[in-house]
Amino acid sequence: MLPAFPLTRRAPLRRTWAAVSLLAGALLAIPSQAETPAALPSLTLQAGMHLIQAEVAATPDTRQTGLMHRKTLAPNAGMLFVFEEEDVRCFWMRNTYIPLSIAFLDREGRIVNIADMQPLNDTPHCSADPVALALEMPQGWFAERGFAPGAILRGLPAPVTP
Repeated sequence: MLPAFPLTRRAPLRRTWAAVSLLAGALLAIPSQAETPAALPSLTLQAGMHLIQAEVAATPDTRQTGLMHRKTLAPNAGMLFVFEEEDVRCFWMRNTYIPLSIAFLDREGRIVNIADMQPLNDTPHCSADPVALALEMPQGWFAERGFAPGAILRGLPAPVTP
């Protein structure tokens, strides 16, 4: 039986291996589904004179994933976590590459406390009081704009109902 490629003709074999290598490299470069952020609904929040474009994580799965696997975040973009009820909420940065600041918010949008979180770190950062909302922004965003506990954000959705 004859081979699919004549062994005396190396050029077609080299081209075939080159094509296979390129295809394999391209496939390895494609992020896995777990690394590709799903499209989430977004809304515009108002913090004083600043507008924030926030993706909304309002389900257990989207809240668990959050900003994991992202490499960049626009300067006035963030993620708003919406919970069914107020409780002490804790966040960490597993598989999160972007340094973030998190503001824990009560139902009226009042900042309870703010924490800076380091990438790829499992140290928990918790709300000082029970909250129903949390907003992650690029690290330093709140401090650079003078926001501290007691400041109010507008445009927040109603808490999720179970």
